[in-house]
Amino acid sequence: MAIEYSIALDDSATVLSYIIATDHEEVSTTRAAEPASWTLLGNNQCTNCPLSAKEHERCPAAVDLQKVIEDFSTLPALRKASITVKSPEREYFKHTGIEEGLRSLMGLLMASCACPILSKLKPMAVTHLPFASQREFIIRSVGTYLLRQYFHHNDKDSADWSLEGLIDLNKELQLVNQAMWQRVHGACQGDSNLKALLSFFTMASSVSYSLETQLQKIRPAFLAATDLAPYEKL
Repeated sequence: MAIEYSIALDDSATVLSYIIATDHEEVSTTRAAEPASWTLLGNNQCTNCPLSAKEHERCPAAVDLQKVIEDFSTLPALRKASITVKSPEREYFKHTGIEEGLRSLMGLLMASCACPILSKLKPMAVTHLPFASQREFIIRSVGTYLLRQYFHHNDKDSADWSLEGLIDLNKELQLVNQAMWQRVHGACQGDSNLKALLSFFTMASSVSYSLETQLQKIRPAFLAATDLAPYEKL
């Protein structure tokens, strides 16, 4: 499956387009011709990175993000743009600040990359939702995690229904986002990339430190008193 992002900057004829492959059947168009020095694995390497610089010269996530980072390196986060996202099933459109579009685009790229930590977000890439709100992010994060546990359970493997693993994963993601922010900081004159990455840090923090609070906020939309009645008889 491939997802196409088209970002038309206001007050400009510039249109930036990218194709992101979420599987091996398509080819992404986000790779730069030559890798930049800041993509070297040892440059601000994540403190929790399981890769060795002896075996992996470049950070997988940085390599996939490089072209996007460079394209937006001088642009301010509040610059407006018309953003169209096309997937095989549907099309999304929003006129918004660059930061919001970048947050969605970077999230898709990172969830689709070969980083051992970020690749755990692969289900989020398969069900990609551009411009997602905090509430939608929580619903999708918890939903995809619990579906994975369901498959583990059916395969007779241990399953985590308490969401402790999801909290731990987002703690890891915070470290990854923090290191990536440091990695690209020197490559940016504008703040669009940095603020988009900061948004990821904030979302991961909401899962790591206040997941139960976030879940209580959306509980009324999912559970009424009558919902439990059919199961109480089992």
